Amino acid sequence: MKPIILVAETGSDITPELAVKYGIEIVPMHVSFDNETLDDATFSVEKIVDYYKSTGRLPKTSGSTPEDFMKKFDEIHEKWPEAHILYLAYSAVTTCSYQSAIIASEDRDYVTAIDTKQVSVGQANVVVKMAQILKEKPDMTIEEAVDTVSGLIARANMCFLPDNLQFLRAGGRVSNVAFLGASILSLHPCIEILDGKLVATKKYRGKMVKVAAQMIKEYAENYKLDRNESLWFVYTIGLSDEVKNSVKQAATECGFGKIEWVQAAGVITTHGGPAAFGIAGFSEP
Repeated sequence: MKPIILVAETGSDITPELAVKYGIEIVPMHVSFDNETLDDATFSVEKIVDYYKSTGRLPKTSGSTPEDFMKKFDEIHEKWPEAHILYLAYSAVTTCSYQSAIIASEDRDYVTAIDTKQVSVGQANVVVKMAQILKEKPDMTIEEAVDTVSGLIARANMCFLPDNLQFLRAGGRVSNVAFLGASILSLHPCIEILDGKLVATKKYRGKMVKVAAQMIKEYAENYKLDRNESLWFVYTIGLSDEVKNSVKQAATECGFGKIEWVQAAGVITTHGGPAAFGIAGFSEP
């Protein structure tokens, strides 16, 4: 059997440690500061916050280019010529990455691309779980892998809470954020990933330490999140230890035994703003 190599973007917030552990190949997305464009996850996210404070503008994010994928696909193919590449994409409705990969794979019949319809740890949840399955079943065919990951995508859920609505308003990424009243003090819209789109579905009022824990309990119940699977936490720079301890306790009280923590890199920090918090998990089968 040909081995299957998984590929994802930096916007998945898969850490270098997890990528090495599970053999996941990472393709860069990009963040632009005026005339300077940097690869995501190659610079301190403090640069984003400082840029906004000094200019009143957000840097611009962009997806992986066809050249990014061509370079990565060729590197993998040269190293493992018998391998099949399974690219599990960042939500295709939010970025050009998926289309870039399709262009890059036109003359490469060893590449299969699937839209996870997730971002950040929602995507990481799917990719890492698929990597774990491939470790357990190394003889899986690409057809079996596609069926398996499609089932995972159907069960995948993610939401997040911004601490400050300024970044969401400046970025314009959430279609109905205006409805939630961006100017109201201590208002935290719950942003859910629904069919790949970022949608504000509920508003929480109060301090982050309280509402983040409340969100976990309600979201886990509403989506019947599987307590036998990992619950993923993502946070952006500035989230307090008080909030971190609160959400960990809430997850434990809900019956989750394994929690994966990741800090968001540049793309997610740009859209979520500082001190944001999100969760991802699988619904029960």
